[in-house]
Amino acid sequence: MITNRKAADILTTLEFGSGVAETDYLLESSRIKTSVFEDLLLDRVDLIPGTKGSGKTALYRIFVDFLPKELLEKRQVVIAHGVQQREDTVFLAFKEDFDKLTEAEFIDFWCVYLVSLVNEQFIRSDAYKPLLSDCKKEIDQFKTSYKKANIPEFDRKRTLKEILDWTLVIIRKLRPKVSWKPAEDIGQFELSLGEDLNQSDSKDDPDQAYMPIVITELVSNLEILLKKSNLSIWLMVDRLDELFARRSTTERKALRGLLSTIRLFNSEHLRVKVFLRDDMLEEIVEDDGFTALSHVVSRKSDTLRWSEDQILAMIVRRISANEKISELYSIEEEKIETSPKYQQEVFYKIFSDTVHPKGKQSSTLRWIYNHVKDGRKVITPRDVIFLLTRACQWQRDYFRSHSEGSTDRLITGQAILYALNELSREKKTIHLEAEFPHLWRNIDKLSGGGTQYSERAIKRIFGKKSNEIIKDLRSIGLLEVKKRKGETTYSIPFLYRYGLECTQKYIPK
Repeated sequence: MITNRKAADILTTLEFGSGVAETDYLLESSRIKTSVFEDLLLDRVDLIPGTKGSGKTALYRIFVDFLPKELLEKRQVVIAHGVQQREDTVFLAFKEDFDKLTEAEFIDFWCVYLVSLVNEQFIRSDAYKPLLSDCKKEIDQFKTSYKKANIPEFDRKRTLKEILDWTLVIIRKLRPKVSWKPAEDIGQFELSLGEDLNQSDSKDDPDQAYMPIVITELVSNLEILLKKSNLSIWLMVDRLDELFARRSTTERKALRGLLSTIRLFNSEHLRVKVFLRDDMLEEIVEDDGFTALSHVVSRKSDTLRWSEDQILAMIVRRISANEKISELYSIEEEKIETSPKYQQEVFYKIFSDTVHPKGKQSSTLRWIYNHVKDGRKVITPRDVIFLLTRACQWQRDYFRSHSEGSTDRLITGQAILYALNELSREKKTIHLEAEFPHLWRNIDKLSGGGTQYSERAIKRIFGKKSNEIIKDLRSIGLLEVKKRKGETTYSIPFLYRYGLECTQKYIPK
């Protein structure tokens, strides 16, 4: 037992990190090696889908910020990357230019953009010059094709805005032009593709890769250089949900173009690794489908999902990063790395055994896992970290206002209940309202209603288009299909109930 005053002081030092990967300083020390992490490390996957907050950007940051040196030394892999934090607004500044591009031109755009990143972060980098000392001929060939593609060279490091600016200029130059050729008595139009364009029939097939010959030559010369130097390059692309206007035609063309580009950079020495929200991936292929995706799926990872054991490991590693708590509870770091049973022991030194004090209850960890899941049974580290941070804040305030008491746990069930309500409100505002404004009119029909509906009741609420609406709400995790006495029912997950003020229970009609 410790006094509440001392417990409050300890909690002041306890931080669970940030649910936003870009600002999570515990990311490196507390990283969890999931199957997706291992597949990416072993170069088995190029497309990594996952729900918002599931850890895509965290995984991206691990490879971009923490692993480049190790990958270069042990695997001869060079990591290059695109957009970083706070650079996504630069893409939005070119909205009008992007809106004019076709899907085929987006393939050209991504090819030029990615190759320019390679040139900037690999070929021009002093860090890799010793590794390229025997590749003068291959570098010259690459530079020649680089020049033929009209990509300018600069004596200084270029900004993302500059790269995008001249990339779009190049794409405009490569567009087919319509020429007027006068005849003796009448005029006629003639389509002129120009010297630099690939004149194959592939341009007529939206699912068939189309790229100017000069870009093809550029990529080919890059592969020759990499083979000669015995190096590989992985181009990491993230934050795609913030580059273009959400759910716009431009975003759809851009992402389909990018996935087609993965195929073009698919060799032993050259890869593009794309981190993409699973709902965005579904939007790309709906309706008219996307044949090119079949070539990408073979190197698509499993959707990022977290088991209860992985959530436990993440929580405990973040707790053990606190020196005061680690010392107070004599936490053994080596055992945390190897023993799930010991992770449980550490967890329950900090948290109460159950959230509710009376009756038959599930353990606190199981309760958290079940209550933070959405309707697709997906739980994200971002939501768990938010919940624990709010619980810690509430508990600290409670201990200070009851300073004369004592406790055997730092965080109680009351704090977790409060935190779930705060998380539910946050999810309503930040996720449902902000991410799905086009669905909000239907989502709002569930506000103040039940936590569970019969099939008849839910269809009465949504009317003639109920099947389509239910499909949409299930896809975003707001509705979960269950069976009640042999009948189909629709349930609002705990994660959203408080935020939507769902206080009634089962609604049969």
